[in-house]
Amino acid sequence: MIYLDLFWTFFKIGLFTFGGGYAMLPLIQAAVADHGWLSTEALLNFVAVSESTPGPFAVNIATYIGSEMGGIPGAACATLGVALPSFLIILIVARCYERFRASRIVSGVMTGLKPAVIGLIGSAILTMGSAVLFPGGFTAAVFTTLSFWVTVVIFAVVAVLAFKKVHPILLICLSAVLGIAAGYLLL
Repeated sequence: MIYLDLFWTFFKIGLFTFGGGYAMLPLIQAAVADHGWLSTEALLNFVAVSESTPGPFAVNIATYIGSEMGGIPGAACATLGVALPSFLIILIVARCYERFRASRIVSGVMTGLKPAVIGLIGSAILTMGSAVLFPGGFTAAVFTTLSFWVTVVIFAVVAVLAFKKVHPILLICLSAVLGIAAGYLLL
């Protein structure tokens, strides 16, 4: 049954991922590929949409995949699945925080999780970056395509502006405008 499968898949992703939506991305990519729910291109497109819509990234992407696979009930199951573990964990942590705050074990767990989260985010960046920049595989021909150079220019402009502390909403709007302009150039 697709609803139970959506709930259980996203429950496991929500339960075993620390660090937010980007840290979840490799697990989401693997789950989507294993189940054959979406193509890599469709997932990448929705990651871009999810980043520019309000709300938590993980909830947005779970809701989207759930709705694609099972309509509104599928969206509800996937969303509940990804959000429920965090809700339960934060209830437990809030209840026990004062007691375990100074624990060496808790401190050690947090110290160990930080680099793992960075590694998961880095993995997502490399996977998505290669799919965006090298959709047909890494070949010398990629460097001769207009779409590659347009992507590099948009990335460079947004990265420079981000380091100059331009507001993220402006960066999202700018990248959308640049993407629309690039779409007209490439067609």
